[in-house]
Amino acid sequence: MSALTVQAPQHAARPSALRDLRRAERHLVSVPTGTDVPTELRVTRRGRLALTTIAVAALLALGTGIATAGGEAAAATTVTVEQGQTLSDVAASQMPGVPTSAAVSAIRSENALSTPFVHAGQELVIPTR
Repeated sequence: MSALTVQAPQHAARPSALRDLRRAERHLVSVPTGTDVPTELRVTRRGRLALTTIAVAALLALGTGIATAGGEAAAATTVTVEQGQTLSDVAASQMPGVPTSAAVSAIRSENALSTPFVHAGQELVIPTR
């Protein structure tokens, strides 16, 4: 199915000349309607570049996620605080390669401690490095 439309130019002239001009330049234009309207998608060069960039970024994100989650998680170490030990003592003995302040922060975060104080018999989870 299609429709016909009339397209006439827009000129300003004297009325009789305008009438003659409109008659001479009128023409019918076929316009597709309904199911005849083309619905195919045309992807431009910029669109192909954008789609390729998105696909590569998604593959990189997926690859990074698989690479970092690939190995087994190391088992967490649990330590029982002894009489007279402080959190700094535990951090220094259990995480020797890490600065003491960073180790204390990591242990506090892992065990959800609101204060740096610990008591004898308390069990602490030592985070893996």
